[in-house]
Amino acid sequence: MSTEETNIIVEPVDKSKIRHIVNVALILFFVTVVEFIIAFTLASGGLRTSIFVIMTIVKAFYIVSEFMHLGHEAKGLRWAIIFPTILAVWLIIALLMEGSFIHMARY
Repeated sequence: MSTEETNIIVEPVDKSKIRHIVNVALILFFVTVVEFIIAFTLASGGLRTSIFVIMTIVKAFYIVSEFMHLGHEAKGLRWAIIFPTILAVWLIIALLMEGSFIHMARY
């Protein structure tokens, strides 16, 4: 049997990248912990729902920015993704508001 030599070069680990990923994971962890604390301490209502929506947007920002690498892209590409998303959220809110007004007008 012959042994073949492989030219594999092992590079040292870039600790700054690992530290950055760990920091983002810790931020997401702490936001989730705060969500759980709020879920079990506040009574259900508009304030609790608003806090959950804001925290969900914060978590979505970090996930999209870091793990999907959108934070490192060009400004035009970021706006090409963010602007339609803002319009879609606005559309959903507008439709929900209009739907409740039509329901109130019928009765």
